[in-house]
Amino acid sequence: MSAPSLAVSLCGISLRNPVLAASGTFGYGLEFAGLVDLKAMGGIVVKGLSREEIKGNPEPRLWETHGGMMNSVGLQNIGVRAFVAEKLPALRQIGTPVFANVFGYAIEDYVEVIRILEDAEGLAGYELNVSCPNTKQGGIAFAADVNMLGEVIAACRHAAKRPLIVKLSPNVASIVPFAKAAEQSGADAISLVNTVIGLAVDARTRKPRIGAGFGGVSGPAIKPIALRMVFEAAQAVTIPVVGLGGIATGEDAAEFLIAGATAVEVGTATFFDPTAPLRIARELASFCAQEGVPAVSELTGTLVMPRK
Repeated sequence: MSAPSLAVSLCGISLRNPVLAASGTFGYGLEFAGLVDLKAMGGIVVKGLSREEIKGNPEPRLWETHGGMMNSVGLQNIGVRAFVAEKLPALRQIGTPVFANVFGYAIEDYVEVIRILEDAEGLAGYELNVSCPNTKQGGIAFAADVNMLGEVIAACRHAAKRPLIVKLSPNVASIVPFAKAAEQSGADAISLVNTVIGLAVDARTRKPRIGAGFGGVSGPAIKPIALRMVFEAAQAVTIPVVGLGGIATGEDAAEFLIAGATAVEVGTATFFDPTAPLRIARELASFCAQEGVPAVSELTGTLVMPRK
């Protein structure tokens, strides 16, 4: 049997393998050039971009938890204009699909960032971080209100010619209405899950372990939650699903594909292994070979659930 094919298509974009580096964990990609062959990666989702530079939250920003980590970096970034001028020219030379993660605190923020990126070459598409608070609507996160989610996606869809992936939050009662709203509002794909809101406490100082108080929990501890939501979302929509949340091995990636994902993103694992996206892709190929699967795309959506 020949080596399994890892190639997949996501929103019409050809990926050499279905394993992408997740936003917020791989910088702008270029920082890893000395450690990882960026040309061999399935794709890179750069850290979130805003209209203006953001300095981020007070330290400490990271805390190791059982089976994962908690972070509250505060979406620190250099701003979209600096990204276009300073980072994108080098990323353009790599040849690996690059997705710009976009966020804002009002709909016009998202639209302006996309408008600036639309004038630049070298991007495969966008991933919308909709977990940000809508400061014009009392601070409710876009991802927590179906109507607001639809409005921000529709506005971005109008502004963007490139594919639009919407990154959904697990901090909701049911993911299905939000997945459907994303599809109906013009998303080309959805990615999930973002981090789960948590709190770590220092019992001796009686203060939070994180400088900003609450933080986002990620890593293997949230994988069962992420798998469940990926499965539910994939059952509810016809657009592709990108799965993430605790993926650390090739078999983890296979589980997400089987649950319904077309591709996956790897985040927290890169903190202890910067080569994780490439290693996981190799392990996924080995898994497919062992299981007699000729193409990784054949795994997608093959989960057999018990009959009710």
